[in-house]
Amino acid sequence: MIRGVEATNGDRRTAEERSSLGDYFGGVSAVFSGLALLLLVATLLFQQRELRMQRLELSLQRAELIASRDELHRSAEADLRTLHVQLTQMVMDDPSLAAVWNDFRREPDSALRQNLFANLTFNHYVLAYSWGSFSEDDLIAHAENLLDSSTFRRYWNATRAHKAQLSPDSPEGQVFQLFDRAFADRPQGTPPASP
Repeated sequence: MIRGVEATNGDRRTAEERSSLGDYFGGVSAVFSGLALLLLVATLLFQQRELRMQRLELSLQRAELIASRDELHRSAEADLRTLHVQLTQMVMDDPSLAAVWNDFRREPDSALRQNLFANLTFNHYVLAYSWGSFSEDDLIAHAENLLDSSTFRRYWNATRAHKAQLSPDSPEGQVFQLFDRAFADRPQGTPPASP
């Protein structure tokens, strides 16, 4: 059989030359295989780096969306507070509209206006607290100052029972608790009994 192959392809010497030529290509093939492996590893490392960068970019976008959502929520809350101020201003300008709100028993116009203004002041502190403008200690100091006013104390006594029903987790409920603590800590006063 070897003789048949030699007869077809040439003699032994030709076969040896062709064999060494194949060995040459085998070495080149090994070099190319090594380069291909290096390129594959480099590509995988590059892809890993790209994936890390994409994850970082996605987390930054997520944080930006959360911040944007929070800002929209704050803006909507501020718009709602503005509407509350406008409604209160309408009642202050025309006390006959106070009959719609049943917050205060029928009072003289001046007392009604004072109570409405006290309510706006309280809600100002609720908004400032919910936005982080005041700490609890700051609010207690402001509450102590407001509660030095007999007019604000009248408002507080008139609305305390209603505010006591607020969720303690809501910003208004938290501010109520701080004001109520300041009211209780007053030297000459304790909170009125709950109805």
